Amino acid sequence: MNRITQTFNTLAAANRKALVTYLTAGDPDPETSFAILRAACDAGIDILELGIPFSDPTADGPVIQAASQRALKAGMTLTKTLDLAARLRKEVDTPIMLFGYYNPLFKYGLERLAKEASAAGVDGLLVVDLPPEEAGPLKAALVGTDLQLVFLVAPTTRPDRVQMIAQETGGFLYLITRAGTTGEGGLDVEVIRKHAAEVKAVSPLPVCLGFGIRNGQDAQKLAPMADGIIVGSALVNVIAHAPAAPDLPERMAAKIRDLRNGLDRA
Repeated sequence: MNRITQTFNTLAAANRKALVTYLTAGDPDPETSFAILRAACDAGIDILELGIPFSDPTADGPVIQAASQRALKAGMTLTKTLDLAARLRKEVDTPIMLFGYYNPLFKYGLERLAKEASAAGVDGLLVVDLPPEEAGPLKAALVGTDLQLVFLVAPTTRPDRVQMIAQETGGFLYLITRAGTTGEGGLDVEVIRKHAAEVKAVSPLPVCLGFGIRNGQDAQKLAPMADGIIVGSALVNVIAHAPAAPDLPERMAAKIRDLRNGLDRA
C-alpha cells in the first residue's frame, strides 16, 4: 500500500490529524536542507512535500519564491531533488511527495521522472499548475508505479468541478483555504469551515487544508474541519530568517512540534 494512504489510515484509526509540511529542496543549500528535512521527519510530520526549486513559481508567495531562488543559487536541480529524496528515504519512512510546476517535469521527461521518482522512494506528486483535464500524459507515465497524483481545490472552484477533482485525485485532496498565493495569515475560519464541509461531503479521500497556517493555534482551529493541515511558508520562514544559523534543524523541529501539538490539542 502507498505510504500516503497507509499514513491516513493509521491516523484515522488513532483519531489524529495529518501534519503535511512543505519545504524547498536545497534550501538554503543541499547539505543543510538534508539536515532540516531529517529533523522535520523526526519532529512529527506525517507527510513531506518536497518542493522542486523553480525560477517562476507563480502560485507561491514571496517566502517560497525566495526559497526557490536560494536553492537554485546553491545549485539545486530536479535531478538533485530526486537524489535528496532517495537519500532521505534510506533514513525515514515518512511519505515523500514532489511538489512543483509542470514545465520542469515535462522538460525532464515524464516517463523518466516516474521511473526515477519511484526508484527514489517518492510516494506522490503535486503539480500546482496542472489541472486534471490536462494530466493525461503524466497519469499515463505513472501507470505501473505506486505514485499518487494529488490535485488542488480552490475557494473559487465550482461545486460540480470540486466533485470531479475529488474523484480524480490520489492520496488526499488539497483544499486551498483562501484565494491568492501561498503565505501566512488571512484565514477566515468560518468561511473555511463551511467550504471544508462541502468538499468533505463529496470527497472519497481525506481532505487537507493549506495556505495561511502559521502556528499551533491556527492548526488547532482548523484541525476539526478536515483530515489534516498543510504548512509551507511558516516553515520556510524559519530558514529565511536565519539561513546561515548553525541550529536551523533544531529551529525547524521546534516549529513543527508547535504545529503538531496544536493538531493534537484539537
